[in-house]
Amino acid sequence: MKRKKINLNLLVGCFVLLFFLVTMVVSFFYTPYDVNAIAVSNKLQAPSSAHWFGTDPFGRDILSRIMAGTQTAFFVGSVVTLIGVVFGTLIGGFAGYVGGWLDEIIMRAIDALMAFPGIILAIMIVAVFGTGTLNTAIALGILATPGIARIARSGFIQNKQLEYVSAAKSIGVHPLKIIFREILPNIYSPLIVAASVAFAIALLAEASLSYLGLGVQPPDPSLGRMLKESQEYLTTSPWFTLAPGITITLLVLGFYMLSNGIRDLTDHRSK
Repeated sequence: MKRKKINLNLLVGCFVLLFFLVTMVVSFFYTPYDVNAIAVSNKLQAPSSAHWFGTDPFGRDILSRIMAGTQTAFFVGSVVTLIGVVFGTLIGGFAGYVGGWLDEIIMRAIDALMAFPGIILAIMIVAVFGTGTLNTAIALGILATPGIARIARSGFIQNKQLEYVSAAKSIGVHPLKIIFREILPNIYSPLIVAASVAFAIALLAEASLSYLGLGVQPPDPSLGRMLKESQEYLTTSPWFTLAPGITITLLVLGFYMLSNGIRDLTDHRSK
């Protein structure tokens, strides 16, 4: 009997993300130190039994701020993914199902949006609506929508020509029921993969905006802002940079491995 192959991507991705999810939940109730407590006498202390990841220039515990920073990361990622999946699926699904000149207009608008550099567009949106966690998430959600819309459109175009959709049309099923009850459940796999990738990209983009000073504002902890604050101490206090940098890397890697694992699990060609 052939031994079933272990889905290593899915296994490792779930483990990494579960670890950070638990860390985030714990941070709502407990952190080793007050996240925003300033103690100048303890500034830039090296990792020790008292401060496992050391302290920053204000004497704040880096481990505590990273734990709280995961709240921001998961909040931004969740809002971005929700906006991107909901609006992207609606826009792309409508364009793919209706077709014709409406499809052409919608897709040309999406192509124009995707052709514009994402980080610059995000900076423009944040500059107009203001900085902050929610505004950052909304801006990044708008950027995530076109890519997911293209995936949804492709799935709708492929499925609307199949026999089960033609049969539903022939018996007079309402188009909205065909879209949500017939086609959408059959294209969930690429949408889930796209959502996982969007979450990972959102984490990087949020860190980038916070690094530029346009994302999450102090005193709210942000992994990207911690990287910005640690820049001038890279040679003298490397732990200040390594801790948030490794955290961001592991979070993004976890979501990418999860997306690859889901793709392998749901792609019949890989079985």
